[in-house]
Amino acid sequence: QVQLVESGGGLVQTGGSLKLSCAASGTIASISAMSWYRQAPGKQRELVAGISSGGSTNYADSVKGRFTISRDNAKNTVYLQMDSLKPEDTDVYYCNLQGLYYSGGLLRRFGSWGQGTQVTVSS
Repeated sequence: QVQLVESGGGLVQTGGSLKLSCAASGTIASISAMSWYRQAPGKQRELVAGISSGGSTNYADSVKGRFTISRDNAKNTVYLQMDSLKPEDTDVYYCNLQGLYYSGGLLRRFGSWGQGTQVTVSS
């Protein structure tokens, strides 16, 4: 199995910065897509940013130019650098990783979610 551990959330003032991390562990063979989502209470989870195995990135329009997603393949970790934060960025942020892992000598696909980390931006 594959486990994800998120870190880096917290409370910051408008205009401040935070960096989220999501580290994967387990019998991982490879990780393809790495993404960050966010969700407010009572709302659907929305894609914030994604990065492919080749390094191609995509962002929600609301965060373009302010957030940067990156990955460290050697550490099986994805990051989200969040700058110029706004109160509307306040949410619980979740990472999602997809790839292959070893189980019983076989390669299997996984898609795993992190536990979520709270980001609060005060005005």
